[in-house]
Amino acid sequence: MVDEFEFVRESARKIIDMEVRGAGRIAKFTAEVLKRFAESVEDDFDEKMRIASRILLETRPTAVSLYNAVNYVMNYSGETTQEKKEDLIKRANKFVEWVETAKKEIGKIGAKRIRDGSTILTHCNSSAALSIIKEAGRDKDIRVFATESRPRYQGHLTVRELAEEGLDVTLIVDSAVRYFIREVDYVVVGADAITVNGALVNKIGTSQIALCANEARIPFIVAAETYKFSPKTLSGEVVVIEERSPTEVVGEDMLNLGIKVRNPAFDITPRRYIDLIVTEIGAIPPEMAYVVIRDRLEYHTPSKDELSLSPHHYE
Repeated sequence: MVDEFEFVRESARKIIDMEVRGAGRIAKFTAEVLKRFAESVEDDFDEKMRIASRILLETRPTAVSLYNAVNYVMNYSGETTQEKKEDLIKRANKFVEWVETAKKEIGKIGAKRIRDGSTILTHCNSSAALSIIKEAGRDKDIRVFATESRPRYQGHLTVRELAEEGLDVTLIVDSAVRYFIREVDYVVVGADAITVNGALVNKIGTSQIALCANEARIPFIVAAETYKFSPKTLSGEVVVIEERSPTEVVGEDMLNLGIKVRNPAFDITPRRYIDLIVTEIGAIPPEMAYVVIRDRLEYHTPSKDELSLSPHHYE
């Protein structure tokens, strides 16, 4: 029996296995998958698109960008299947354009905040954060410290990318942040989600870096496209923190000893440690998160059929 959703399931697997990683890349990929699947649907368009959406939504519960991509693309209209399909494709193309242009604007806006001769610390592999760093490095003399970002070592991707830009970049282990923080002028990180009260959900280890920056009186800057702001938190839901496989941390030989391993992929940085959020529509304080969700995002109250997220406390 032919599985009509095989393409969607295979795409979902790529997100789960982190072949497609990074909030912006996941958002763009999701929109493109929905568009391609919609082009193949001949009947029961609404129901089949709903199933495809759910398959994608279940892949990375913390990735608000994925939810916003689905929500934006699926907010199509039309009377006939063809009209619905055309409107969905139009919305998918518009969302992909949003992803591509937002990063460039963030780079231009954020780079203005970086002084010549500065040292920047970054964490993980955020395309938005790197856009700021690269843009600043085009006409300013800057140095960069990048954490390894264990256990997936996304920092290795970051240092390669920055080295190819000709920037002075140093890789450090995550636990060395406090050791080097006195040499740093700015911390610039990305975001997986911004909650309604301005808290940041990002790669595990971000909150510890924010604490170090706060202690050292160093500006902590978040680069976040507006599609990473979480509408669900406006209606009372909280962001689930995904825990990934213990095998990302230790081998099977260790697990066979009965050792317990916890591997959360993200943590939460309270807004009081965030100096600025740089978006494609401007640099804002975290307290303006509500305004972005209300005025910028096309949002509807989730229905009972949509993916419900398990609770997790955030400040």
